[in-house]
Amino acid sequence: MLKKVLLPLVITGLSCAAQADTINLRVLGQPSGSGLIAQQKEQPFFEQLAEKTGLDIKVEYLPVDVAGIPDTDGLRVLRSGLFDIVSLRGPQVSRDEPSILGLDLVGLNTSYAAGKKHMDAFSGYVGERIDSQFNAKLLGVWPAGPQVVFCKPSIQGLADLQGLKVRVGDQSAANFVDKLGATGISMPFGEVQQSLARGVVDCAITGPASANSGGWPEATTTVLPVALQLAVNGYAINSNTWAKFTPEQQEKLASAISELNDDIWAFSEELYQDAMHCNTGSPDCKRGKPYSLTEATVAESDLATVAQAVGEVSLPIWAKQCNAVAADCEETWRKTVGTQLGL
Repeated sequence: MLKKVLLPLVITGLSCAAQADTINLRVLGQPSGSGLIAQQKEQPFFEQLAEKTGLDIKVEYLPVDVAGIPDTDGLRVLRSGLFDIVSLRGPQVSRDEPSILGLDLVGLNTSYAAGKKHMDAFSGYVGERIDSQFNAKLLGVWPAGPQVVFCKPSIQGLADLQGLKVRVGDQSAANFVDKLGATGISMPFGEVQQSLARGVVDCAITGPASANSGGWPEATTTVLPVALQLAVNGYAINSNTWAKFTPEQQEKLASAISELNDDIWAFSEELYQDAMHCNTGSPDCKRGKPYSLTEATVAESDLATVAQAVGEVSLPIWAKQCNAVAADCEETWRKTVGTQLGL
């Protein structure tokens, strides 16, 4: 009889021990309506992470808007441990950690190749800051895509933004449009389409793929495809969660997320080209919804204005902001990215 009593208890104990070994990961993702990167790359990756890595983990993935958390709170959420892994929206969280803006100042990353080089050069410093200030490990960064200008009134170039209200993604973009005589307005992505339709803002800056997913072409007439930034994003994991994994497990997890980052870099470039086709009604549109925006021709003067913005606008203003929280911020940027630019 004693054996009959003890055996089920032993089995139950072993079962509980096995369950205790499973690591639960709560992942806070990109907004549900932000586009195909979140829908076709990020969410499937995390939902299949246990199978992909062979790790004994259970993953719960929630888009940031579904979770009811402001995307500006990504780093605070990481530090609190409320979520274990966060898909950081760089521009949005940069108010809590200004060094992140140094990865993607206006005028810095006007192409994917430039963006990869500059982000690689400075992401190590950003990772150190996130570690020391938010108890988290940066696992890589990736671009949503070139940030271009969508307007309800017809425009022909950047000069036509003077006097208009422009939705911007971060302070660097706000400073840039201010120099153009426009007013930069920050607002969540999900509110932009209606704000354009109602005239709360005249223009808005984002990537063509995100604009297509968000229905922006329904409320605008013109797209000016001059790349101001690449909209840097990234993945970070709470350091206490990271410590739950063995070194071998950490390597598997980091390697898998590194592959995701590389995949998104390539996919982002594909999406940009396709979304431009879709937004302007080209028959080459494959992935998005077709619209009929007018594509303004980018003048050489606009390209020059954007190129000059790094040294004249975005770097000086950002450096003061970043140096205020980290004395070595600008110095490190100039030794890494700045060296590549002659700044």
